[in-house]
Amino acid sequence: MSETTAAEGTDTLSRLEQEGDIAADYLEGLLDIADLDGDIDMDVEGDRAAVSIISDGPSRDLQKLVGRDGEVLEALQELTRLAVLRETGDRSRLMLDVAGFRERKREELTDVGRKAVEEAQGTGEPVKLHPMTPFERKVVHDAVAEAGLRSESEGEEPQRCVVVLP
Repeated sequence: MSETTAAEGTDTLSRLEQEGDIAADYLEGLLDIADLDGDIDMDVEGDRAAVSIISDGPSRDLQKLVGRDGEVLEALQELTRLAVLRETGDRSRLMLDVAGFRERKREELTDVGRKAVEEAQGTGEPVKLHPMTPFERKVVHDAVAEAGLRSESEGEEPQRCVVVLP
């Protein structure tokens, strides 16, 4: 690896760690205001900062931050990204998880992708899935690619969906 490439990698890692720190500060303030107990866990996953709010005890209180089918979590993620933008001047691709919701959702969606692959291979026909959020579509696209097939998104938000091609 050249010195320039190594320096760029270090710069990217530092930038993503800074995004995580800013997000953690923002979320800690929010937890205090909402009088919710939770710990902040930060990591870098691939090319984005990943921040999780976790709890040692029952996570019923944290479920308020997830909402119905992750709607509150999506909004909270966007607010957190805006907080990072305000501090850094750069748009963030930060991923937020609360009480393991996204991780569980990722496992479910990977299964959906695998089943769609099996169906497409079995019938030889494209398989159109129900509308999904960008996060959900990405997980399904990754599962389909891992299985060796192609997929594409079609439609307009909020009715955009994945089509698995045989």
